[in-house]
Amino acid sequence: MGVRAIGVDGSPGSVARLAAALRSALDGDGPAVVPVRVAPGADPADPVLPAPVARAAAEGALPDGLAVVVATSGSTGEPRQVALTAAALRASAAATAARLGGPGRWLLTLPAEHVAGVQVVLRALLSGSQPVVQDVRDGFRPDGFARATARIGHGARRYTSLVPTQLARILDHGSAPLFALAGYDAVLVGGAALDAGLRARATDAGIRVVTTYGMSETCGGCVYDGVPLDGVRVTIEPGSGRVLLDGPVLAAGYLGDPDGTAAAFGPAGFRTTDLGSIAPDGTLTVLGRADDVVNTGGEKVAPAAVEQALLGVAGVRGACVVGLPDDEWGQVVGALVVPDDGAGGGPGDAVLRDAVRAACGRAAVPRVLRRAAAVPERGIGKPDRVAVAALLRSG
Repeated sequence: MGVRAIGVDGSPGSVARLAAALRSALDGDGPAVVPVRVAPGADPADPVLPAPVARAAAEGALPDGLAVVVATSGSTGEPRQVALTAAALRASAAATAARLGGPGRWLLTLPAEHVAGVQVVLRALLSGSQPVVQDVRDGFRPDGFARATARIGHGARRYTSLVPTQLARILDHGSAPLFALAGYDAVLVGGAALDAGLRARATDAGIRVVTTYGMSETCGGCVYDGVPLDGVRVTIEPGSGRVLLDGPVLAAGYLGDPDGTAAAFGPAGFRTTDLGSIAPDGTLTVLGRADDVVNTGGEKVAPAAVEQALLGVAGVRGACVVGLPDDEWGQVVGALVVPDDGAGGGPGDAVLRDAVRAACGRAAVPRVLRRAAAVPERGIGKPDRVAVAALLRSG
């Protein structure tokens, strides 16, 4: 079977090479594919395989049906190499098409080495077309999004996948990019939580937003607008409150990490690092990462709840909440807030703290509160909580 690294740099040419390799891997005619990020201008022809993948290939330890290997974000340590089979990828793409109303043309705006980018390419291929690719070698630009959309043509259903930051940039820009986005039959938004205010702005602008929840280990998004895709089962682990995901979209494990595979994949499916709750109608609400919970004076505070309270205050467009070490309380709640009118403006501290107190209780009120022009990010739109904590500690 074998495995092959394909270099991608955000250019349409590199995505075309990746698409051809993915097509062969899905059909069983070629080796499994490992998308590897290369710097713009570097030679993408012969990237180096990640060490765990190379070892697994040399030892003959590749799982049957392997088609794609993608790296996790590494937010909790070293990135893991996730083994995705052709069967799992096909199941994910089919379930997505069924949920969205049928196959269509896909526009890629995301890095193709991440699972969300790989899935856009695969969904396009399995719907019988090539993906339309926005050149993002110099970053995402709303004008570039409008130009790429114009290449899709008319007649077919249109889909794209964005992270919240990209959605916000298009809404802020307006004009042609916003008109282009409103022409999509569905705009999948994932990679990070989508706050209610941003979603309301998008809905008011006529954007058909579908929030997605999932990870590399589930072939990307497997829960849309809180509802699992067909065949996906979501449960909450008793005691810990962690979200468990099961179904045909699950990965075959981590290459070169049998202990990690055994710990994360079990009879109940994939054990995520997220806390969640399930409503009586089966809708999943993700409450945030288990390791992000702030323990302050014996009270546990979910950062996601505090962030939503802050985002509900008029004049706030972004927020990130973390726990900061404290000699007396163990941890205290720290919040970085992005005001609408710049880092120096926005609602006063008392207004922000009162909103959190009313929504989440006294223990959740931020003791450290700072403003910034933007929340630091890593990966594809995920908040960089380590960088946020450093900013808050620096005062």
